[in-house]
Amino acid sequence: MTGPVGIVAGRGALPVALARALAGRGRDVVLAEMAGFPVDNPDDLPVIPFRVEKLGALFKTLRAAGVREVAFAGAVARPRLDPAQFDFRTLTLAPRILASLKGGDDATLRMVLDIFEGEGFAVRAAHDIAPDLLPSAGVLTRAQPGSRDRKDASRAAAIVAALSAVDVGQGAVVAGGLALGVEALPGTDRMLAQVAALPADLRPDPASARGVLFKGPKIGQDRRIDLPVIGPDTVAGAAAAGLSGIAIAAGGVMVLDRPAVIAAADAAGLFLWVRKEGEP
Repeated sequence: MTGPVGIVAGRGALPVALARALAGRGRDVVLAEMAGFPVDNPDDLPVIPFRVEKLGALFKTLRAAGVREVAFAGAVARPRLDPAQFDFRTLTLAPRILASLKGGDDATLRMVLDIFEGEGFAVRAAHDIAPDLLPSAGVLTRAQPGSRDRKDASRAAAIVAALSAVDVGQGAVVAGGLALGVEALPGTDRMLAQVAALPADLRPDPASARGVLFKGPKIGQDRRIDLPVIGPDTVAGAAAAGLSGIAIAAGGVMVLDRPAVIAAADAAGLFLWVRKEGEP
């Protein structure tokens, strides 16, 4: 396709990374910014502000800008909707929107994808736009996971897989086989802060198991939206939580600013392991 790509953007560095990847291919970009979630826009790209209550206006404005492809990137929270502000198109979609908001994140995001595709927009995956964000399998740092770390990573991956059945979370922290934290709506950073605040008597002996953060997509997740992401802040949170390192699912987790992430992990003595599924 030709014409600008619309990035429905939230907070964080991912929208900027995608915009720059597209610019490198000669594609123009328009950012769609949801009310209450200002976008980091260092390149001064065109911005279309919108409210979820006015989806009809958003679709019309995107089309007027020549947008036929969209990608979703960045962090947003579930909006508190005011039905009195719904435009006509949003009113027709309201039963689907309100029903999906009562479910998990994956149900909500599938609804979003269905709506945009139903309006004739092609949805592009972030990792297809910027494939370098998905690192190859292997350990990227000087520190290496030990046998205990590998067992903890396997246990955490199993927990994340189990949570997929109830559409909750993409991350878990395990130490000595014990789950110290699971990711829910507040996100990875909040989970790591909670692990950091745990009293010593609730944690295994750090001499034998400091703990591992595992992140991976949910089983059956549509990977065009909400693929897990880590960045320098994730490393800082894992270090503050006293963990040995971070394991991420190969092909399923994007790494923002990879050189900075690896440098931060090396400085903190943490490993960063891009783990193949089932790898011991």
